[in-house]
Amino acid sequence: MKLTLKIWRQKNAGAKGNFETYKMDNVSTKMAFLEMLDALNKKLVEENKDPVAFDHDCREGICGSCGMYINGHPHGPVPAITTCSLSMRYFKDGDTIWIEPWRAKPFPVIKDLIVDRRAFDKIQIAGGFISVNTGAAPEANSILIQKNKSDDAFDAAICIGCGACVAACKNASAMLFVSAKISQFALLPQGRVEAKDRVRAMVEKMDEVGFGNCSNTGACEAECPKEIKLVNIARLFREYYKAF
Repeated sequence: MKLTLKIWRQKNAGAKGNFETYKMDNVSTKMAFLEMLDALNKKLVEENKDPVAFDHDCREGICGSCGMYINGHPHGPVPAITTCSLSMRYFKDGDTIWIEPWRAKPFPVIKDLIVDRRAFDKIQIAGGFISVNTGAAPEANSILIQKNKSDDAFDAAICIGCGACVAACKNASAMLFVSAKISQFALLPQGRVEAKDRVRAMVEKMDEVGFGNCSNTGACEAECPKEIKLVNIARLFREYYKAF
């Protein structure tokens, strides 16, 4: 395939960025999206040009660090996958692909497509800990938990904190992320001891670092690679109201 890439280039958070155009020939449909970017960078290095900076780690759809905005969608146009799992077979010969970083004030650009997502770490740290005994694993049936509760807690816990929800939201809200982290503890008895302190601290930190409020459009759920549900945001509000 022949492709035209419109990629956001920005030296750092304080620099003025712009889209630059690159032409790619002989792109295989068997390539992963990041492999296509690797090929572009190899070409740029051979031309003594600055390669495009982008974040990645596992390249197995697990960590979400590869997140970038592709043709108007966080992680790309295919639902429920991360950028590294996006295949070039979803694009056609002659396509123009627009690639840019997450757009949110709490996620300042480090360089090109890489953003600083430490704001999420600050929110999680604010949530603190849970009061459980450490040591040998307890008997599996010592704490009885309803199957539906444990399933819901697990479904919330699979949030990878990639920031796609923030990038998709017109208000740059982190509600889906925060609600998932609240839900994974709120649904289980081990998380109830600090529940009130946890939800107050995490919501306050979310506001402090600059994320917007929920716009209730559902864009976050639609673009989440792990399909975290909006019901978690409703649970977050209930937990927050009960904390006062």
